[in-house]
Amino acid sequence: MISDVELRSDACGHRQAALTGARSLRVFLKRTLAFGASTLSLVGGLAFGQAGDGGMDWSQTATAGQLQAQCSQALTQAQRAVDGLSRRAVDAAWLAAYDQALATLDDRLSPISFLSAVHPLPALRSAAEACELRWVKFNAELQQNRAIYRAVQKVKPADDIDRAMLKRLREGFEDAGVALSPAKRQQARRLIDKLSALGQRFDRNIRDEQLRIGFSEAELAGVPAGVWQSAPQDHQGRRVLGTSPPVYTQLMQRADRAATRERMWRVRSNEGGARNLKLLAEITSLRLQYAQLLGADSWAQFVLRRQMAGTPQRASAFLDEVKEAVRAREQRDLQDLREAKARQLQKPLDQVRLERWDVEYYTERVRQARFDVDQEAFRRHFPPQQSLQWAMRLVEKLMGVRYERLNDAVGWHPDVQAYAVKDAVNNQQLATLWLDLFPRDGKYNHAAVWSLRSSASALSRPNQAAFVVNLDRQGLSLDELETVLHELGHAVHNNLSATRYAQLAGTNVAGDFVEAPSQMLEDWVYDRQALNLMAEVCADCPPVPDALLERAREARRFGQGQRYARQHLYASYDLALYGPRWSDPMLLWRKMEGASALGHVAGTHFPSGFSHAATNYGANYYGYLWSLVVATDLRSAFGANRLDAALGKKFRQTVLSQGGQREPAALVRDFLGRDFNPQAFFDELKH
Repeated sequence: MISDVELRSDACGHRQAALTGARSLRVFLKRTLAFGASTLSLVGGLAFGQAGDGGMDWSQTATAGQLQAQCSQALTQAQRAVDGLSRRAVDAAWLAAYDQALATLDDRLSPISFLSAVHPLPALRSAAEACELRWVKFNAELQQNRAIYRAVQKVKPADDIDRAMLKRLREGFEDAGVALSPAKRQQARRLIDKLSALGQRFDRNIRDEQLRIGFSEAELAGVPAGVWQSAPQDHQGRRVLGTSPPVYTQLMQRADRAATRERMWRVRSNEGGARNLKLLAEITSLRLQYAQLLGADSWAQFVLRRQMAGTPQRASAFLDEVKEAVRAREQRDLQDLREAKARQLQKPLDQVRLERWDVEYYTERVRQARFDVDQEAFRRHFPPQQSLQWAMRLVEKLMGVRYERLNDAVGWHPDVQAYAVKDAVNNQQLATLWLDLFPRDGKYNHAAVWSLRSSASALSRPNQAAFVVNLDRQGLSLDELETVLHELGHAVHNNLSATRYAQLAGTNVAGDFVEAPSQMLEDWVYDRQALNLMAEVCADCPPVPDALLERAREARRFGQGQRYARQHLYASYDLALYGPRWSDPMLLWRKMEGASALGHVAGTHFPSGFSHAATNYGANYYGYLWSLVVATDLRSAFGANRLDAALGKKFRQTVLSQGGQREPAALVRDFLGRDFNPQAFFDELKH
């Protein structure tokens, strides 16, 4: 699962990352260790039978009992497949047979795993989690299967793609401890099982917490009435609000009362509670044990040796470059916000302290005053459904595809939609895209894409992805439109994959490259030519005036210094948390945040809700910034013509279709015609 990038906002201290999709069982195991059981390898497709071009038939998991039965049947079939692989002769077709077997196994898993994040019934979500843990155990045993590992070592590759596949498989077996002694292999499996269960609990504590806060209407002064008017009232007549992104963001940006913002901010900053702090402490300790069991000196070293950065030292040096580049801008940004607060309160500057719950509010006030840009004003231009269709239209123009609504497809909730993704030239169906757009209790509460299935040249089935967001039904701001386009970029990465092996498909790439294709597309939100496409999908949507769009571009740059500095803190904390010596997560955070410009707020414990570090992106959070540097370089190829179909086709062919068949540096070189250069990113920071 791939989540929304958080570089645009510090609304909740972080935004949730999610599953990276289209993963091989090798990556399944690695991500289970790194990210918890919620990050299951999702190569497969139909778990329960065909549903025409719509793909998955979700109705066959209508109850927890049905899901449990499907899980047990799948495990039985999976064991038979493994037994067959163990007996199979190692010949020229062995790799294809292995890939087919893994895809078949994952066909059973992907919808079950996914439902744990989105199904409206708590009992079914719990059953899905229980199944995930059974699969963790099965896959850990598979990755330690010495007979299959010996077969992998015997395979003679025919070309570079075969070599990439074999490298991936060997690394997966080795990362699982296949070469350890029997006793240590057992120890590795115990650690995997434990980490998976802890990761599930960490995410469940956040997902099912359903935080609620009561505010009087006076306390909500400045917040658009549409945010709270329909909210239920408590016995005191207060409006009871949740903390979903549409509510949280608007309250933090618009609430005039500092006490209102502080209450909301503190609740969200303590997401997960003390129980998650204990879980994170245990997770970090067990990951260190696992890394050392496999011969690494730290979990960060264990993870990064497979990434573009290669080592924690190189990742840290990169982060230091970013910090140095934004240091002056951060100080200037925060001074501007402090001055804005002093003006509003009519107090001398030396009597005003900028608090963390002030940042978004005064950022918006400065943008309005300095650039005459109000994010709220964009909502009438971007209704949610039409905004999604606009993003699809953009991809159609750029990538040579066509989206067709599948009106008969039935999803896991009445709000769910499905689209067939077809090649615009030959009308071949390439993928099915599922869409879950609006917030509800029990649903994953940020934005992410699950790669439910990745196809390959030998597998006659379309790719499938699920696009899960929590949009404001009243319309989107430009920031929220960026999120839509970013997430669709992840879905496109899955949908347009065309690799030889499913294990190398789609987003099955280095963790510090996986965000780059989506981050590249974000800038199209501010392009006049791109926004004009809205007229093709919504005749009644008023176009954004040119002058407003230009001011929005300028306003977007304001605050980048403090936002990138915050990102640097998250990434540096994540690396430090997984260093060679175990550190108490809360003590480490208090120290590191305390050294930042705004300091640490007593009584808050951000790490309890930092799912990136606990389950999804442990020791890999720096990848958001690293990918952004790559994305900026990729985007530079388009220059002023963001709808250049020839370049879009080249990007599709050289990057998106290739998945992990080639190393990220080679993909960038194939598209740009030169080696990757970070200068474009640092040049942008100067403006």
